[in-house]
Amino acid sequence: MFSAIARSYDLNNRIHSFGRDQAWRRAAVRMAELRPADEVLDVACGTGDLAQAFADAGARRVVGLDFTPAMLDIARFKAERRGADASIEYVQGDAMALPHADASFDVVSIAFGIRNVEDPAAALREFRRVLRPGGRLVVLEFSEPRNPLVRFGNRLYGRHVMPVTATLIARDRSGAYRYLPRSISTFLEPEAMRQQMRDAGFADLASKPLTFGVCTLYRGRRDDDAGARPA
Repeated sequence: MFSAIARSYDLNNRIHSFGRDQAWRRAAVRMAELRPADEVLDVACGTGDLAQAFADAGARRVVGLDFTPAMLDIARFKAERRGADASIEYVQGDAMALPHADASFDVVSIAFGIRNVEDPAAALREFRRVLRPGGRLVVLEFSEPRNPLVRFGNRLYGRHVMPVTATLIARDRSGAYRYLPRSISTFLEPEAMRQQMRDAGFADLASKPLTFGVCTLYRGRRDDDAGARPA
């Protein structure tokens, strides 16, 4: 499904977020409180926009990981077009079984991807495993606005307008843009998401709604006192 929409993914993101998607990613980088020596793993990196934002912000090393090779092909092409950047590496992999050693990164991020993981709790435990002590996890995900009027408008747009226009732009026959709004409406509420992060062994949790609650940023720190709780 994601292979089918890879070529039009960036265009649809820009159009259907009214250009806000890049601002949301920059907010995620700020939420990570990046330091110059930090090494970052961006999971479900897609076409590489958040990985590039971390590199632009001064991360020492960025690894972008995605399950879909077609997305990674575009991420690599975009990186080459910008000029060779040795600080970014793109790899294929599964969020629930990361191909990295324990305590390999200072920051793990995932933007608009955790709701597409088969077992988000397993992925969160993996994120904690590859973080160094005190490392930060940043999750950016769509959410349902709390204001009833905004929520109504967002649902109308997300369930009835966007699927039609995005499908036309992508010339998609996979049903991706019918699946995506359903995945948002059935995903965890913010408090449930924070609880899953706690259960995975993250502390000092913070969350921040963006653009009237259309999406939410979450941050947690690897908690070495509590450790990850068993599944």
